[in-house]
This record gives sequence, structure tokens and C-alpha cells, in this order.
Amino acid sequence: MALNLTGTGLTVDKVVQVARGREPVALDPEARKRIVKCRALLEDKIQKKEIMYGVNTGIGELANVVLTQEQVEQYQRYIIYSHAAGFGKPMPEEIVRAAILSRISCHCHGHSGLRPVVTETMIELLNKGVTPVMCEKGSVGACGDLSPMAQMALVPMGEGEAFYKGERLAGAEALKRAGIEPIVLHARDGLAMINGSNVIAGMAALTVHDVHRWLKMSEIAAAMTLEVLNANMKAYDERIHKTRGYPGALESAANVRRITEGSELLAQPGKKVQDAYSLRSTPQVVGAARDALKWARYMIEIELNGAADNPVFFPDEQLVLTGANFQGVPLALPLELLGTSVTTIAVLSERRHNRLMNPHLNAGLPAFLTKGAGMFSGLMLTQYTAGALICENRILCHPAATGSIPAAADQEDFVSMGMTTALKTRQIIDNAQAVLAIELMAGAQAVDFRAPHKPGKGIQAAHEVIRKYVAHLEEDRPLYDDINKLKEVVESGEILDAVEKAVGTLA
Repeated sequence: MALNLTGTGLTVDKVVQVARGREPVALDPEARKRIVKCRALLEDKIQKKEIMYGVNTGIGELANVVLTQEQVEQYQRYIIYSHAAGFGKPMPEEIVRAAILSRISCHCHGHSGLRPVVTETMIELLNKGVTPVMCEKGSVGACGDLSPMAQMALVPMGEGEAFYKGERLAGAEALKRAGIEPIVLHARDGLAMINGSNVIAGMAALTVHDVHRWLKMSEIAAAMTLEVLNANMKAYDERIHKTRGYPGALESAANVRRITEGSELLAQPGKKVQDAYSLRSTPQVVGAARDALKWARYMIEIELNGAADNPVFFPDEQLVLTGANFQGVPLALPLELLGTSVTTIAVLSERRHNRLMNPHLNAGLPAFLTKGAGMFSGLMLTQYTAGALICENRILCHPAATGSIPAAADQEDFVSMGMTTALKTRQIIDNAQAVLAIELMAGAQAVDFRAPHKPGKGIQAAHEVIRKYVAHLEEDRPLYDDINKLKEVVESGEILDAVEKAVGTLA
């Protein structure tokens, strides 16, 4: 069943289904009517020789250059050529697909002025698995993600490059193999394909999905450490968090309680009256990130369902307005916040991991979680790796959204740098997956040392998955393969799925 695209109701989860799950999409008939109606307005105004930005004028600083009727048709091709000026390696296919989906959703409102065949060809790209090659770098996140989206726009024209069934091909060849007819751009068609922050939006939607799952994984890692250190779980009592009132903290505390339910480890004597902050602050810290994530999802889903274009055509009023709906700041700010949130929680993870290593702090576990400390170093160096990743993430948290560099001879004198924000936020999450993997590796080792006492059913499920991929450390061995492997397992969601199967879906 194809996802019906109307311009409304597009959620983060639906973007994931199309971008990663390759769910087919369809253009809603009413949306097509709106596109046709808007196109009729544009063609009428062209015939009347009315001046419209990016239709019969240049763009940016050249907006005051009026084109002849003969130039109008050719101009759209040259816009795509000139704007395809990116740099770097190709973006992952899932991001390109998410960006195309976001742009199609924009067209569905009937404010973009392009011909329906253009939108329909973009839909064919998604449904037939033709993914344009788009370089990672080059967008400043204002006037849209012009450079990468121009590379996307080359492919419907039968130019550029695309991935098809695992091969990187010339755009014309990819279209031919997929049975898609190339199109010739008419007035407005080119700019209407590229003039929004759609790559940022698509990447942001995937990021929101991944951060939510990562937050739940961070609670699993925290719960495992709490159990093996026999933490005082009064800090997770619902009544504490109700008194302050943050919804995210209530969710986080409830998740940890559920994951640790039935733990024999937490039933042992010898608890401290009050644990260190890294053990008792998890609901407050992860909860704050949960609340930040809700705002980020809210902002990004507005973008996914909005008409981010310039100019904006209003067929019912026979009106064309120019503005700045392409501006990436509404996406950049929530992404900056997510990067900072994830980094903060990764710091908390590293501090818990440090307590597992330190014989003065680890509630009687062997130093560095090895029986042969001295002869063996155990998991000592894994904490170094976590520290290095966190240092990198702290640098990546420096905001790009404050870093405007004017463009287009100062006509575009403030830009969002939202693409830089989106890229670095992805890197922050990637590093943070490894930080959690390191804490989980140590936690699983500690669970082994606490036998025969058993953890709660959630942590038992997590431990079983970890041990499928990483063996107990009996004596020292190279650990880089274990870390990389477990990071992939954390990222895949296998541990999270096993825990949720055991205890129910986490908030």
C-alpha cells in the first residue's frame, strides 16, 4: 500500500518508512489538482509578462535582471547546472530519499508553480529506486539546500549521476534501466525542485527517529550499571519526579524502573544513602533530552508538512509573494539542541563507565573488570576511547547555526548553515552509539562477576544479546573489534528490541 502524499500528515516515522523501508508513495489526486491549478496561474502571468522572481528574472543579486520570453525556458536548465556545485562524498541513499520525499510534500500544497510531471517524476525516482548522487557539502541552508538538491534535479533531466540497484550510474542510464522518461524543464520547474531546506528536513527527520531510540538505549545502559553497582533506586521513585513536573524525567524514571524490575542485584544489602550524580541524575538529564526531542519533532514535522518555497504562488488570489520560507534556521536550532543533548548524556554514560572501572567506586567489582589486574589491564582502555569520542562531540557541539557567511554578493546576507548542523549532529549520534556500546560492554562484564545474582528481566535480555557478539573478557585481548561490533549492534536496535520484548515498549 503506497503512502498517499497530500502535503499534510507526513510524520517522522513515515519518512523513515519511505527513506529506509522503501515504502512506495503516491500523489494524492487533490494534491495534483492543486499543482495543476497553481501552474495555470504561473503560465497566465508569464503570458502577461508579469515579473516573477526566478521565473523570468535572475536569482539572488541578479533578481533585477529580467529575462526575455525565449530565455525563460532555457533558464531553468542553467539554474540547475550552476547550482550543482557541491563537494564531498555522496550522501547515504536514505538521506537523499528523505529529501526528495520532503520536497514532494512541499509541492502537494499547490504553491510552487511547477508542472505536475516534475513532481510525478520525483515520485518515480522513489518508487523505482533511482537515488541521485548528492554531495554532502555545499549547502548553507538558505535559499534552500540549493547545491545538493540541484544534483538531485539533474537526474530527472537525464543528467548527473544516480545509484540504481547498488550501482553508481550516469543519470540517463539509471533512468533508462528503471523505465523512467527524462523530462525537459519549463519555466519555474527547476527552481521549484531545489528551493527549500529539504535535505536538512529529511536528515533531521531521520535524526529525530534515531535520537529517540538512542535515548532509550541510554536508559538500558544506565539501568545495567545501576544494577551491578547496587544503586539506591529511591532516586527513580515516581513521586520525586512528579514534584518537579518535567514529563521527560517521569518517562525516563519509569523506563529504568521497568527495565530493572525483578532485579536480584538491586535487592542486595550495602546501598549508599545517596549515590553519585552520575547514578541518580539519569531521569533529570535524559528527561531533559526527551523534552528537547519533543520540540525538535514538533518543529521538523511542521517543516515536512509546510510549503517551503520562494516565490509562493496563491492561485485563489491570483497572487505571487516573495519571502524566505526556504530559511533553514527553524531546523538548525532543534538539531543543535539534539546534538548538545546527546553529547550531555554521553558524558553521563562515560562517568558511569568510569565508576565501573575504578576499584574505589565500583562496589567491590575487580579493578577494570578483570580478575588479573596488574598482569591484565582489563577494560581500562575502553574508557580512553569513550573519553576521546566525548571530546570530539564537545567540539562538534559548537553551534554552526550562529555561523552565517553572506552569499550572492550580499543579497543573501544571512544564511542558516543548517546543513553543517545536520551533518555534525549525525556525527555526534554516531560517536554516541559507540560510547553506549562501551558502557554496555563493561556492564555485561560486571553482570558476569555478580553471578549467581540475576539482573532484572530487561537487563537479562540486553546481556544475552551482548554476549552473542562480545565474549566475556577472561584475559586481555584486542578490544577494537568488540567495540566496533557492539556499536553496530547498539545502532541496529537489536538490544533495544530484545529489551522491549521482555519488558514492553519503552516511552
